[in-house]
This record gives sequence, structure tokens and C-alpha cells, in this order.
Amino acid sequence: MNPVTGEPRPRRLFAQPKENYIAVLSSLAIVAYLVLRFLAGATPFVANLPLYVALVAGGLPLVVDLAIKLFRRQFGSDLLAGISIVTAVLLGQYLVAVIVILMLSGGLSLEQFATRRASSVLDALARRMPQVAHRKLDSRLADVALPNIAIGDVLVVFPHEICPIDGVVIEGHGVMDEAYLTGEPYEISKTPGSRVISGAVNGDSALTVRAEKLAVDSRYERIMRVMQATEQSQPRLRRLGDQLGAWYTPIALGLAGIAWLATGQSMRFLAVLVVATPCPLLIAIPVAVIGAISLSARHSIIIKNPGALEQIDACTTLIFDKTGTLTYGRPELTEVLAGPDFSRDEVLRLAASLEQYSKHPLAGAILQAARAENLAFGAVTGISEPPGQGLSGIVEGRRVLLTGRNAPAAQSMPLPPLAGGLECVLLVGGRYAATLRFRDVPRSESHSFIRHLEPRHGVRRVILVSGDRESEVRYLAEAVGIGEVHAGKSPEEKVAIVREETARGKTLFVGDGINDAPALVAATVGVAFGSGTDVTAAAADAVVLETSLERVDQLIHIGRRMRRIALESAAGGMAVSIVGMIAAAIGWLPPIGGAITQEVIDIVAVLNAVRVALPGERLRDF
Repeated sequence: MNPVTGEPRPRRLFAQPKENYIAVLSSLAIVAYLVLRFLAGATPFVANLPLYVALVAGGLPLVVDLAIKLFRRQFGSDLLAGISIVTAVLLGQYLVAVIVILMLSGGLSLEQFATRRASSVLDALARRMPQVAHRKLDSRLADVALPNIAIGDVLVVFPHEICPIDGVVIEGHGVMDEAYLTGEPYEISKTPGSRVISGAVNGDSALTVRAEKLAVDSRYERIMRVMQATEQSQPRLRRLGDQLGAWYTPIALGLAGIAWLATGQSMRFLAVLVVATPCPLLIAIPVAVIGAISLSARHSIIIKNPGALEQIDACTTLIFDKTGTLTYGRPELTEVLAGPDFSRDEVLRLAASLEQYSKHPLAGAILQAARAENLAFGAVTGISEPPGQGLSGIVEGRRVLLTGRNAPAAQSMPLPPLAGGLECVLLVGGRYAATLRFRDVPRSESHSFIRHLEPRHGVRRVILVSGDRESEVRYLAEAVGIGEVHAGKSPEEKVAIVREETARGKTLFVGDGINDAPALVAATVGVAFGSGTDVTAAAADAVVLETSLERVDQLIHIGRRMRRIALESAAGGMAVSIVGMIAAAIGWLPPIGGAITQEVIDIVAVLNAVRVALPGERLRDF
């Protein structure tokens, strides 16, 4: 159920893939046939009974699925296997047909195991939103469904709840974490008159708000609509196996046809097709993908969409969100401008002494800076924090006030020019003492990571897209070496930029937060930092749990390694298969011999593909 509109959402069924059952059934049928035929001495009809069951219960569904794909002009690497099954049945080679069914269903099972996703993006978005809101009538609270909220309704948002609507605070003082929605890395103070947005996480204090928009028009619901539209319009990427199968299939069919026409022997046609069954594509590539998923997990990277591993090294445009990706996602004290007659250590010690008693979002940054310099805090009395006037108290006998530039007490003071980032003003005894400035500082590895992308990975363009203010985004871009910047962008605008860039070439988008989820889906490959929300994790193709650019570099290297080894396994296996096809066309390999030969080729190709999961290569180059 969509909590905003009240309408049911389409249900997504994740039943156990039928290919798993077919693979087990065909394996049992082959074993039963061998026992009956060679150990029990059964007649051919009786020995073939398990094969008949496997053909009807397992082969028929696979062939029907392939026929539907063929009707839709979807020519994949599994087409040859389907033709081999039908041909073997028509020629009475039932064991050969079941062996091909086993190879086909086993490969499909492996690929589906590798690509099955644990959660749905839209379902994750819906789960995060509250089902009801607390509407205040007179002095009573009543829970109401979100679709029943009207503009002007008074609602109470309890501590640590998610805000259900867009509105304005009319009672209470606290903070809200809007980082997942706006990209701003700070908790935002909320006092009467402050605006709130749906999806923000409330802090420790209850807030009373007045609804200014219907739930269906809220910021959160707009993101959900963009997410849904983006997911539905996302193009299907052509997988590596299908690309290779596009030229391999005509070669195999051509050789098989020539052998039949030249000799008039239909068994030659079947023998060539059985040898040609593209198991290096159907099995070796999924095994390489699974190995890459395992290797990624050992480096704290969760792969949600294995198809991204085939694409990530080919991405030539990298697009970054600002907050929490190239930065740490938290404010740090970056500058202390002490006034006349005050030293830097003195003002920082006084400010930290006062901030011990505050829950303001910047208090932690001041305390961290003071503790890093081993400053001793002074005794504080008379703490007060009137709404909109700042934090004040008596520190070691002196009246100290921390407030904003526009507060009445600071308006007549000789303040330095306004700069980017956040700031607060410190007054001591009614005199200007200092201006403290804060920024969301770049990660230590951001500059070296950005600098190595072009020479090491062939990246042609690096773009910074953020919902933050222009000054903040420009500051970061200059610090890390990014020349192309888009600031103040909403989730809808981010998606438009990512779609435009993806139309020009393959893109990698790195971000975190719900506001990035649509862009993560729109990019060729989307990488989310951290485990902040299940929405972001579901939207991304890969989730980097340790929130480190080094992990992103490792992911690119893992994708490159996987693609190289998968190509070795697939192309090498197909090359040997072509030799086997020629042998079958000449008459040196009967159908059952072709099936055994193909199994040997499969084993070699799979063993090579297993190398993807083995440690050894250095996965970082910056």
C-alpha cells in the first residue's frame, strides 16, 4: 500500500526460479537412466522413462520460454541450446537432449542467483514513510492516514519520527535531519516559523507543525514519483553473454547446416549443435560474476545488480553527489577569526565550555576542535537558549553568547565579510570576540582519487551535482579538482542531468541519501555510500559499506578483472568449441561424444572463471 496516496502498489513475486528445479530434475533423470540402462539391464524404453519425464517437465518449459523470446526477437546466447534440445528429441537422442537441458538450466540458475535482488526500490521508499500522522484536535491527538490529511491540519511529529508532510513549525524547538532529502550535511534547527519537509527525521523533541501541502504533493512523494518513472524508463543493458552469442550463434548454425547439407546426415547437424551449446557463456560468465560478488563482499562492497560489474570499467563519465561522498557529511570547524584583544585558544575554549550544554548541530564540531587541542573547559552557570537568540551563559564569571550573524545582539558588531559554509558569532561581555566558520570538509583521499580517474581508468569527464548552495559546491570542486559543477539541484534536476549524460555515454553515479536514489537508478551504474537507508541501498547497483573512495576504486578494478577473466573463459571456450564443431561436422564426434566434449570444455572454462574470486591482484591504484 502506498502510504501517501492510499493506493495498492504492484506486488512483486520472488518465487523460487523454475530453472533450479529443472536442473535438479534433469540431473536425477540422467543418473536414473544410467543406473537402469547399464546396472539394472532395463530395456531401452524403460531406461528412457526418466528422460521422458525430464523432457516433458523440464525441457518443454525451457523450450517454450526460448520460443517466446524468439518471437519477440530476443536472440540470446541460449538460443543454440534450445535448438539442440528440439533437434535431439526429433532424432531420438533423448540422453543428449537431457544433458543439454541440464547445461542450459544450470547456467540460467547460476545467472539468476547472481542477479536476484533482495529488495525493491519503490517498496523500500514506501516502507520508510509512516503510515499515519498524529493530528491534533483541540487538546487530543488522533492517528489519521496520510491521504486524509488536509492543508491547515495541525500535526504532532514525535521524537525520532519521520515527518509525514511538508509544513511549518508552530510549536516546539528541536532539530531535523534532512540530509537524505536535501543533500545538506547538517541537522537543521527547527523553531516556530521553520519549514519542515516530508521524509526528514525528527530529533529528540516533539514538534507541532501545520500542513501546507497535501501528502501527494509533498517533497517525499515527488521523489517517489521520479523514482518510479526512472525505474520504468531504465534501458535494458545488453549483457556480455548476449553480445558474444550474437556472432557465435550464426557461426554454429552455419557450420551445422553445412555439415547436414554436405553429408545428408542429420546426426552431423545435431552433433555440431551439441558441441556448440554455449555453456562457456551460460555457465562460465555467471560463475565469474558470482566470484566478483564474493570478492567485492570481502572488500565491504555489496553488489545489488551484477550487471553493473560488466559495465563499471567502461564508464567514461563519473558523476558525484557532494555530501557524504567526496566529503565526510558532517560539519567541521575550519576557521576561527578572533577579534581584537582575544586569542584563538581563548575564544575556542569559551565557546566549547558553553557548547557542552547545547544540542545545536554545530556544537559537536566546536567540542571536537577544542578537545583536539587539549583545551580545558571552564565552569558554566546560567545557561539559556531563547528561540532565535542563540546560546548564552556565564563562563568563569564572563557573559558569553554564541549566536548568528543576523541575531539582534550581533547586528551592531564589526563582523568579517560573509563567506561560504556555516558560521556563528561569539560575544564575550557584550563585545565581539570571534567568528567561527564551519564546512563539510573534503575526504582526505578525494583529490588523489579524482586526479587518477583519467590516466588510470580512461574517465573523460567528472561532474559534481549537489543540492547544496553554489558557494559550498564550488569550494569543494576547487578543493578536489573537479571543473564541472551543478549546484542547488533537486532530485528531479539531478535525474535530468544524469539521463542527459547517460545518453552520451556510460555513466557512474556515486551518492548517498534518498535524494540520490532516482539518479542512482538513472545512471549506467549507481554506487551508494554507506548503509544510511534501505532506499539508497535498493536503488544502487552496489553499496560501499565503509564509505571510502578507495572502495569505489576497488569496485572498478573488480569489474575490470571480472570482465577480463569472463572474456577469457567465454571466448576461449567458444574457440575450442568451434574446433569441436569442425570435428563433429567431419564426422569425428557423434552427438553423445559432442556432449562429453562440451562438458570438458565447460569444466576448463568454469575453473578459469573461478579465478575471479581469488585474491592476488592489487585493487587500488591511487
